[in-house]
Amino acid sequence: MTSSDPVFHFPPDVFDAVVDAVPVITRGKKDVLLFFQGCGVNRLYLRSLEPWTTQDSGKSKYHITRAVLAHLNEIGDSGLRQRREVLRRVAEFDNFSSCYPDNELKAKGAVATVAQLVNRKDSFTRMQNEYEAQARKDREKSRLLAAEHARKREARDEIRRDLYGLFGSNRPSERGRQFEQILNRLFVVHDIQVRESFVVTGESGEGVVEQIDGAVEIDKHLYLVELKWWKDKLGRAEVAPHLVSVYGRADAGGIMVSASGFHESAISEYRSALGHKKVILVELREIVAALEADHSLLDLFRPKLVEATLSKQPLTYPLGDLNL
Repeated sequence: MTSSDPVFHFPPDVFDAVVDAVPVITRGKKDVLLFFQGCGVNRLYLRSLEPWTTQDSGKSKYHITRAVLAHLNEIGDSGLRQRREVLRRVAEFDNFSSCYPDNELKAKGAVATVAQLVNRKDSFTRMQNEYEAQARKDREKSRLLAAEHARKREARDEIRRDLYGLFGSNRPSERGRQFEQILNRLFVVHDIQVRESFVVTGESGEGVVEQIDGAVEIDKHLYLVELKWWKDKLGRAEVAPHLVSVYGRADAGGIMVSASGFHESAISEYRSALGHKKVILVELREIVAALEADHSLLDLFRPKLVEATLSKQPLTYPLGDLNL
């Protein structure tokens, strides 16, 4: 609840409107005290005002009303219920036959003014509460995004360390398998949907007929991924099985990743394939450069895919000069 709420603290306009209303909806000074007693105002305090109800006190119903409202403001939170009840009773007052006849129209106007002020301030309070609720949601969303960003950064740092560790490995067979696992983790942390390696078997029991390192989805398009950590550059013979797998699937593209680079023969083979399929070549050092610059893999793959489509170049370097 905020200070803009008229029951939290009578603001000046509400205070004055109630001072104008209570004296005209009650007949006598003692009726004013009874009105406030019915609102739950402390009886001992009201009793202290009884001398004001005599004819020679020099105090009017307006003086009494102003004093009680000031008292309710001064006692702060402990007067919240009473302030709420005062506003409710005035705003909902409808027994104008109990007023002095000369005051009936004045009483109706005064009551309407209080009701209008309360409704307007209640609307403001609701808007303020909604704003504060939305602000809390925004802060929570920002907190969650920051936590998710920190989690992904930590995951990327771990993946980077694991990837760098592969360069010192002296077990090539395990290094290739670990490279595949690390790259799949990198896809996931960069919000790229991935299906890990799988095999395709023949329908007549001839065993494994195709080995697929994995598949990823980028911008709603599927790409078969092939990973090679070889000592020498890959040539036509080494990349051909990947192209065969891509051609065997009507709507699939292809991404070939090599730790050792590509011979011109492999590049030429993929360039020819671009007339029919969207395929790109990626060097491991490009992925390392992306990690070093804290880029997403999509920052690397998307421009390569665009350039492959437009210029039919399967191997481009969108992250800049890599000391070729």
